Amino acid sequence: MANTSARMLRLLSLLQTHRYWPGGELAGRLGVSERTLRRDIDRLRDLGYPVDANRGVAGGYQLRSGAAMPPLLLDDEEAVAIAVGLRTAAGSALDGIEETSVRALTKVIQVMPPRLRRRVDALQAYTVPAAPGGGPTVDATALTVIAQACRDDERLRFDYTARDGTRTSRLVEPHRLVSLGRRWYLVAWDAEKHGWRTFRVDRLTDPRATGARFRPRELPGGDAAEFARRQTAMVPTQYEAVVTVRAAADHVQRVVGRWGQVEPLDDVSCRLVMNVDTFDWLVLVLTSIDADFDVVGPPELREYLRVTGERLLRGAAAPSATS
Repeated sequence: MANTSARMLRLLSLLQTHRYWPGGELAGRLGVSERTLRRDIDRLRDLGYPVDANRGVAGGYQLRSGAAMPPLLLDDEEAVAIAVGLRTAAGSALDGIEETSVRALTKVIQVMPPRLRRRVDALQAYTVPAAPGGGPTVDATALTVIAQACRDDERLRFDYTARDGTRTSRLVEPHRLVSLGRRWYLVAWDAEKHGWRTFRVDRLTDPRATGARFRPRELPGGDAAEFARRQTAMVPTQYEAVVTVRAAADHVQRVVGRWGQVEPLDDVSCRLVMNVDTFDWLVLVLTSIDADFDVVGPPELREYLRVTGERLLRGAAAPSATS
């Protein structure tokens, strides 16, 4: 079998029967010498597959119990991207998708070699989903580097672009990654400014572990998601949107959660206030409330709703492609 990759897949397939294979018989099945077989076994071990070997005249090979898994034909970044997507879906507000995503994530992790599984385990253990929603694109490799530094209690250095565009180099003791609303945040102790900080991961570039370990500090309040919420709430936003909603305040509050302030006006209406930089997230919230509303302000919100509404109406009126 001249193709090394095909031969490796065949070898793994034979080992996954979990029977004990004498070296001569296994080499014969593959059409290679026992010396080539030993090199192939070493390659499998390098990939993280636990193959036990008995030496001597009656020597042979067996895949260790619990390792019956197909090879994962993905590179590291693709595997991490799948895990991030499934983890996000597992915390989704879409009814019925959470349990399915958890099952799928479990299956993906089971077929990963230990080398990749450790990276995903770090990502799972050191991220805190706080609320559903999309967000700016974040590099999966950067998330993994940060998560591993959290897991290993290892100082992290990265370049950071502040809200006003100022670029700085930061040295931190990472604590947790938090998925909050529409963005990812890193909660960390700033080793140079000597205080707890929250960093937007989409503004963070070139994260790199320094190799320097630290003794973990106690986060004020102990809840990384709540800490990130408080920190982000203190950041000024571009708009304060005020909307009168014709629905009971308790219903609106359940939908909005911590992302807005709800004030009852009477039993069937309330006032909603949300601080936002853009209106797309606010429109999603209003749609989820499923009730009529009136915009109090700002004027930019009225214009955004008018333009968006016209676009949706045009789409609804367009003839079907199959008609």
